[in-house]
Amino acid sequence: MVKADSLPNQTGQSPLPSSVSLLIVGGGIMGLWAAVKADRLGIETLLVDAGRIGSGASGGLLGALMPHMPDRWSDKKQFQFDALLSLEADIAAVEADTGLSAGYRRCGRIIPLPKPHLRTIAERHQQDALSNWHADERQFYWHLLENAPVSGWVAETAGEAGFVHDTFAAKVSPRAFIAVLKAYVERCKHVRLVENCAVAALDPEGMATLTGGERISFSHCMVSAGHSSFPLLQTALGLPESGLLGQPVKGQAALLDAKADPAMPVVFLNGLYVVPHEDGRVAIGSTSEEEFENPFSTDERLEMLIEKAREIVPALSGAAVVERWAGLRPKAIGRDPMVGVHPRHARLIALTGGFKVSFGLAHRLADAAIDAMCGRPMRVPDSFSLEEHIGVFNRKI
Repeated sequence: MVKADSLPNQTGQSPLPSSVSLLIVGGGIMGLWAAVKADRLGIETLLVDAGRIGSGASGGLLGALMPHMPDRWSDKKQFQFDALLSLEADIAAVEADTGLSAGYRRCGRIIPLPKPHLRTIAERHQQDALSNWHADERQFYWHLLENAPVSGWVAETAGEAGFVHDTFAAKVSPRAFIAVLKAYVERCKHVRLVENCAVAALDPEGMATLTGGERISFSHCMVSAGHSSFPLLQTALGLPESGLLGQPVKGQAALLDAKADPAMPVVFLNGLYVVPHEDGRVAIGSTSEEEFENPFSTDERLEMLIEKAREIVPALSGAAVVERWAGLRPKAIGRDPMVGVHPRHARLIALTGGFKVSFGLAHRLADAAIDAMCGRPMRVPDSFSLEEHIGVFNRKI
């Protein structure tokens, strides 16, 4: 329970509680979903963010919800498939409660095949999708086509060896989605949300110290602060400073005023995404830079992506760039998302490291984090667990 006695705080808002059942550090896509799930269970929760809600990696532009390739099926690919499938209903539920739109649509994806050998691979994937991309009575496809499935969207010259049409892929507007979840959480009975409230340190025995010196005790703390989660967890868990539990990776993206049909599929080619949103604007990205000087400035790498996107999607050729964005995404040491508790520090729960897949998995990872907090087994691949990531960390130092 949140105790009635309280502390002064660094936000200018009403005083913070001195004690809380669940403290969530970070209000991006992960932390917001965790707050939604906690409220539904009646868990008294305080969610704090060092800046504005969704102002980190979750405030980007793309929103592409892409499945793994349908071949070499594994528990990780099954988890992602189930998460992407269930997300549609979960988004509909929070949209219905708030009256807002997250910009979600199962639009599919077009992948041009510029080289003949890619067609051979796509033929195999077409059969793999029939075996693996289904649930109940729903079947999704990886169609191999001679021409693009819609006219006037993708340049035919981009697919000299044909085109793939993936019918499972979807999209969401990142900022609209964050706004929906924030509005939902602000209505929650058991959750308090506080912005501009940074956590400086965590004691695994149950104490958080804010940057202003205030202290809040907790029964459990869920760390979902993007790339800032890694140093917080690393210090709290007593891990050596000589290694990195995870790292920030810079991404750059752009938004074009293309007046595009929002029903058009996402386009993907060699790491480039072209995502048409519901307002007619089109997002382009993104880079993945492990070395960078300025994490929040764009440069020629983004300009090259924009130029390539205009070649592949002719409708973008005259569209003005209305925004350029750069930010840092959390990449855990084991590359997969990081969720769960350490056996010796059950009060601390990791919920981070989604890197490129956070928007599609966060709702299911939040379920796993709540399960871990409640002492129940997590229903996630073993490689996602905090314990497994720490194992990778220990092997590398």
